[in-house]
Formats: sequence, structure tokens, C-alpha cells
Amino acid sequence: MKALQSVNDFVIKFANVNGTGSASANNLFAKALFRMGLPVSPKNIFPSNIQGLPTWYEVRVSEKGYLGRRGGVDIMLSVNPQSMARDIGEVEPGGYFIYDNTKPLDLRLIRSDVTIIGLPLTRLCNEEYQDPRQRQLFKNVIYVGALAALLDIDFGVLTTLVGDQFKGKEKLITPNIHALEIGHHYARDNFDCPLGIRVETRERNGDHILLDGNTALGLGAIYGGATVAAWYPITPSTSVVDAFDKYARRMRIDAGTGARNYAIVQAEDELAAIGMVIGASWNGARAFTATSGPGLSLMSEFLGLAYFAEIPTVLFDVQRAGPSTGMPTRTQQSDILSAAYASHGDTKQVLLFPSTPRECFDFGAQSFDLAERLQTPIILMTDLDLGMNDNMSPPLEWDDAREYDRGKVLDAEALDALDQYGRYLDVDGDAICYRTYPGTHPEKGVFFTRGTSRDEYAVYTERGEEYEKNMLRLMAKWETIKEHVPAPEIVEASRPTDMAVLYFGTSEASSREALDYLAQEGIYLDAMRVRAFPFNDTVEQFIQQHEKVFVIEQNRDAQLRTLLMAEFEFGPDKLKSVLCFDGSPISARNIRKQILQQLPGHNVTPLRREQASGEHAR
Repeated sequence: MKALQSVNDFVIKFANVNGTGSASANNLFAKALFRMGLPVSPKNIFPSNIQGLPTWYEVRVSEKGYLGRRGGVDIMLSVNPQSMARDIGEVEPGGYFIYDNTKPLDLRLIRSDVTIIGLPLTRLCNEEYQDPRQRQLFKNVIYVGALAALLDIDFGVLTTLVGDQFKGKEKLITPNIHALEIGHHYARDNFDCPLGIRVETRERNGDHILLDGNTALGLGAIYGGATVAAWYPITPSTSVVDAFDKYARRMRIDAGTGARNYAIVQAEDELAAIGMVIGASWNGARAFTATSGPGLSLMSEFLGLAYFAEIPTVLFDVQRAGPSTGMPTRTQQSDILSAAYASHGDTKQVLLFPSTPRECFDFGAQSFDLAERLQTPIILMTDLDLGMNDNMSPPLEWDDAREYDRGKVLDAEALDALDQYGRYLDVDGDAICYRTYPGTHPEKGVFFTRGTSRDEYAVYTERGEEYEKNMLRLMAKWETIKEHVPAPEIVEASRPTDMAVLYFGTSEASSREALDYLAQEGIYLDAMRVRAFPFNDTVEQFIQQHEKVFVIEQNRDAQLRTLLMAEFEFGPDKLKSVLCFDGSPISARNIRKQILQQLPGHNVTPLRREQASGEHAR
């Protein structure tokens, strides 16, 4: 058996028990590699219970800069007997299985094509520590120290990180460094270090940072001008409001009085939360809520009200695996259809699809401008993978000269100039009407905001022609919206092709890597990343220009593909699905495999059909 050999290119997975403090140690490992200038992509895979079940932490290391899941595991560090049989089965042939050999390994688990390395972690802890909790916590730190020797990680980087992590708690620094040294010395004394898989310091990260999407969303809401957050806690979106609260305490405090210039309300349920957001937005505040699939289901009726009454509303949906409770701590992109057509009747909601923390920040801030400019709900669709995992991202930037776009708002002077104010009167031809803030004028601009049918002057009516006129205007506004939402991004293949892939959100990184794999096999595909719904004309043109388009998404029912077919009436022969819905982020190998399965012969190089002029069709 030949052991795997690689430098700065591997996948390592940690198999732990939930509630044992392993997450901080595993995060220390990932940050050490990042500090060494290596692109990393950590994924925390944890159960929805509090303690006792298996949990995993996967780190992708790629000097080439691939940040999506590759698929497969090169090194497995397993300290959980419950999952050990499954864990060793995931290791690639030639890979490494590292385990706690205080107790001997079950002979039935031994694989001849894997290098097995035993670390007596429990014994080392029992010899060094008397307190049971210390034994549990420091076991994780000891194996990080051992990995530093086995993989040739700069030990100085680890000690510096420990100092940074426990700044202000200096008494914890020395014992943590000591635990690292225990593992490091044991590995150096008992194994040939480093392994065939190892790391070397590089400068591949530039000015990139490690940041989770939920934190970026919370900060984006601050910079976007939000002063009100109403929400009901739900995994995996709760930390969005936690981050908003953290930054609001720094940036929303009146310097003179110390008063808080913001409000955060934990509502009794999701229905109440979205109702508070709509009420605050109607009154002129910039307000938002954050939820996940079950909350979105409950908010559907109020989203219909905001759509029909044309009230700016911002909702951050951090998707998880459904339906019902589903798998609360697993990721999916499965709320697309329920969000796009949220509420009964004829509704269409604006969706934004960020793929990085930087876009979470940018789109999060932009959501408030869009909501007020377009006078409609804006639903930003992220997911657990992006929201709760650290992701490499360009640094966040903000132009202090930027002004908020409050949209079409009439002040008292403008109302005085009008003979009669029509809240739902389209005077500019873009289907977006003028609104006012409550109390702007003592007499003019007063009207009832209601969810029942009304005419252009907000007067209640059930006349069919008035209802139809309003609904047609809302449909016309949908065309205006296309001009304002983020446009799609196109990446052309290095050779002409009449086939393409289309993806969105967190499917991007793995999709781009899969395209590189396919190109190495002579299969070239153009690519488009959709960043918003409604789709603009570029999306339709891109699909029309290709014979076959693979739509990559993380749900069972091909929801984005369904949305494309509904909006553009493309047939199933043109749009082909590439799906993943097991709760894990989609991997590059999975995408490659599914595309190959749908290509005749598995090795065909698709070429664009040439036009009569001899030029390649675009």
C-alpha cells in the first residue's frame, strides 16, 4: 500500500463527541493553517442535541485556492468510538486513520490500504490531569499538538494563536500550550514526522479574512441602516441577531446620552416577529428579521401582506434541511420555491443569493435600499454552511460617503403641492408608487394600509377591474425590479462549448472546482452564477445559447430548475439537475460524477454548434 503524498492539498476530518469542547481545538487547527498562508475551508458538522452524539469537523486545505468541499477524506482523526467504523470507511485508499489507541482498535475495522496511527490520548490525559473536565478538554488540544508534528505545522503559529484566543485570560495560556507540547513531543518521539501529507508556509491568502456569513449579515444590517430587529430564535439564524446586537452595542449608542438608538425584540413566535418588522418599516424604520425554513413557512401570510400593501420588509433566511423540523443543523438550499412565491394568491418575492461572507455583508446592507426603493419584501437566501462556518472572504468594505436609498417618499412640502395623493397611483410609469411616512403632514397623505383590495387612492373596493389593475401594476413592477437586483456572473470556458452549468449561493466553490476537473478530461462548460430572483434577461439568453444546462443545487426537488422553467418556459431536455440533499455541502467530486453520468460516453468534448457565418454561437 502506497501512502498518499501531498503538500498543502488534502482533506482532514475530525470525529468527536458533541459537547466535549472539540470545536475550539479544531478551529485552532484550521486557523493555524490559515495563519501559515494556506487557503482553508472548515466545515462544522454537528447534531441538534446538546451533548453526546457524534460530531465532525472537516477542513479542506488547498494551495490552489479551492474552497468548496472536494469529497473524500485523506486524514481522519477519530476519538469517538460510536462513529469509528463509519469514520475509517471514509478514508481514501492510501490515507491516514489516527485514533485514540488507549484501548486497542477493533480488528474488524483495520484496513490494509490505510496507514493507521495510534495516539494514546486518554492515557496521556489521565497521567497529566486529575480533573475529569480538564482531561476531556485537553485531550483535544493534545491531538492538535500531535498533528503539528505529523503535518509539520509551524508550532510557533499555534502558540501565538493560543495567546490571541485567551487574551485577557492569561492563566489559560500556559496550560493550553503545555497540552500542545504533550501531543507534539509524543508524535515526534514515536513516529516518522512529517507524514506523506504535510504543509509548508505560503503566502496564498493575501488580505483575506476568516468570517462566518451570519456575522457578516449582522454587520451588513448595521451598515445598511437597520435600527430594529425582531426575531424568534431558530437554528441556524440566531447568530445573525446576536451579531447585530454585538455591533449595535458599539455603533448604535448615542455619544451624548448613552441611549441605545436601536431595538431588538425577541417575539413570541415567527409570525409576531415579521409583523413587528412590517410595522416598524411602515413607520419609516429600517427593520429586519432572521429565520430559517420553519419560520419562513409561518411568515408566509405576512409576507403576502407586505407584498400587496407594498411595505419595505427585509428577511434573512438561513436555510437548513427540511421539511418540518428536518435536520436543524444540516445545510440545504431548499426554501427557494416557498420564498419565491411566499403567501397565497399571486405573489412573487425578491430573492438575493450571496455566496461569500463579503456578499452577505454587501447584500445584507443593500437589502434595505432595495426594500425601500422597490417597496416590497427582500428575502436574502443564505444557508447553514455559509452562515455558521468560517469562510475565507475578501475584507469587508464600506464607502462612508454612501447615502441610503429611501426610494419614493413624499415629504410635507411635496404633499402640499398635490391636489390629491394616491398611495397606489403610478405616476412615473415604473409601477412604483410614492409613499409617505406616518405623521408627515397633518392632513394630506393619510390613508389606510390594508391587505384587502383597494383602488389607486387606497380606498377599499371589491370592484374586479380595480383589483385587476393593481395586480397588473405589481406585475409591471416586477419588470422594474430586474433592473435593480444584482446581475448574474458568467465565467466562460477556455474552449467553445454548447453546454453550461448554472449555480447559486454556496454551490459556487465546488461547482468551479468540478469544472476544472471536467476540463482536465476534455469536457468544457460555461458557467453562470445566479445572484437574484427575478432573473434578468441575461439569464434567459445564457440558457438559450446552450444546448444543455446543468442546474446545480442543494435540494431534492430541483427548486431552482423548477423556478427557471416556470419563469422562462424552458423544457426538461435543456435544463438538467445536479442535486445534493443529504445535509452536507455539495462536493466537487459529486458534481463531476453527476454531470458525467448525464453525458453520452462520459468523455465527450461538447462543442458549440457553429452558425452559418462560421462564428461560434454565443
